[in-house]
Amino acid sequence: MMHSAFLILIILTDVTSCQKVCSYQDVLDYLNLTRDNSVFKLTRPVLDYTHPTKVELDIILYAILAVIEKTQTFIPFVWATLIWNNERISWDPDQFCGITHITIPREILWKPDVFVYEMIQTDDSPQSYYISVAHDGTITSEDDIKIVSTCKMDVHKFPFDTQKCNITIGSASHCVDEMRLSPFSNSSRATQFSREVMKTQGEWEFLQLSISKVNMTFENKLWENLIYTFSMKRRPLLHVINFLLPILFFLTLDLASFFIADHRGEKLGFKVTVLLAISVLLLILNDILPSMSNKTPLIATYCIVIFALMLLSLLETILVTHLIEKDSQVKLKVKNEHKKAKTNNSDAEDKRQTCCSCICIVSSDEQQHELLPVAEVVNNSNHTGEYHVLVLILEELKELKKALNLHLSGSEEGGKYVQWAARINRVFFIFYAVTVLLFLSLMYTEWNT
Repeated sequence: MMHSAFLILIILTDVTSCQKVCSYQDVLDYLNLTRDNSVFKLTRPVLDYTHPTKVELDIILYAILAVIEKTQTFIPFVWATLIWNNERISWDPDQFCGITHITIPREILWKPDVFVYEMIQTDDSPQSYYISVAHDGTITSEDDIKIVSTCKMDVHKFPFDTQKCNITIGSASHCVDEMRLSPFSNSSRATQFSREVMKTQGEWEFLQLSISKVNMTFENKLWENLIYTFSMKRRPLLHVINFLLPILFFLTLDLASFFIADHRGEKLGFKVTVLLAISVLLLILNDILPSMSNKTPLIATYCIVIFALMLLSLLETILVTHLIEKDSQVKLKVKNEHKKAKTNNSDAEDKRQTCCSCICIVSSDEQQHELLPVAEVVNNSNHTGEYHVLVLILEELKELKKALNLHLSGSEEGGKYVQWAARINRVFFIFYAVTVLLFLSLMYTEWNT
C-alpha cells in the first residue's frame, strides 16, 4: 500500500511539472511579429492581392463640444472603432495555453487609411498606443477623437432650429476593389449607445445618429464612403430670455407710450430711447448669426420688422407733435390779435367819453348868467352831438365784431390741427396694434412649423 501511494505521488508530480507555461511573447515569436518585420506593416495584409480587405467602422458620440454658427463649425467628441482582418496573422489558442488576444503597439501592423472629409483641423486628442489582435487575425483599434469639421447649417429658424451635420469617412488610397468599408452598428444601435454614453450636450440636444453608405467615382475607380449624420436640436431658452423677450418687452413699452400725453416732450424722448435699445440688440444678433445664409433667418425678420414698426411709430409721434405745436402757435397769434383789438377798443371808449364830457359840461357861471343863450346853443347842436355819439358807437361795434370774428376764426383753425392729430393718433394706434398681433402670430406659426 505504501508503495502504491508513492507511485501515485510521483505520477502527480510529473504531470504538474509537465504543465506548459505560455506568454504573449511566445505568440509574437511564433508569428515572427516584431518592429523590424516590414511584411506586417508595409502592404495591405492579404495573401492574394485580389481579395479586398474588409474594414468595419463603429462611431459612438460622447459629447457635442461646440456648434459655431458664425463659422459653421461642428465639433463632436466621438469614440471610433476600426475592425479589419490580417490574413498573415493566426494561431491556435490551444497551443498557447488558451491565449486568444494579444495587445501590441499600433505601429507594428498595417492600418486602414481612413480619414474624415470634413475635417478642417488636425486632431490633437491623445491617441491610443496599442491595438488588439485576435487569434483569427481580427485587428481592433479604438480611439477617442475630437473632430473639428465644417457643417452646412440652416439657421432660418434660429433659435428654434434643428441641425444635421455630416461626417464622411473614407479611404484616401484604397478603392472598392482593395478595401470594403462598412458600418459595425446600424443607425438605431449607434443612436442608443450614443445616448447611453453621452457626457455633455450643452446648448444642443442630441436626437439621432444615422448611418448611410455612398459610392463615388473618381479617376475611373469606385470609392466607398460612410456618412454619419448627427441630428441635434437647439435648446432655445437662453436666446429667448436674453434676446426675444427683451425685444417683445420694448415693443410692449412702445405700444404703451401711446397713452402718454402728446403735448409733452416725454413721449418723443421715450420712443427714441426704446429705438436705441433695439439697435443694441441688433448688434448682438450680428455677432451670433453667420454672415452668409441661404434664407433670411426668421429672427432677423423679427427684429427688422419690429424696428421698422417702432421707427414708424416715432415718425407718427413727430407728426402729431408738429400739429400740436402748430395749433399752439395759431392760438398764440389769435390771443395777441385779440389783445391788440381790446387795446384799440379801450382807446375808442376813452375818446367817446371825452367827447360826451365836452358837450355836456357847462360852467355854473354861464348857467346863471347866460341861461337863455346856452339853451339855444344846446337846442341847435343837439342833433349834431347825437350824430357823433352814434358814429363812435358804430365804430366800436365794428371793432368788437371784427375782434370776435378773428377770435372765432383762430379758435376754429387751431381746433382743426388738434382734431387731425387726435384722429391720426387713434387710427395709427389701431393699425399698429393690429399689425403687431398679426406679425407675432405669423412668426409663431413659422417657428413652429
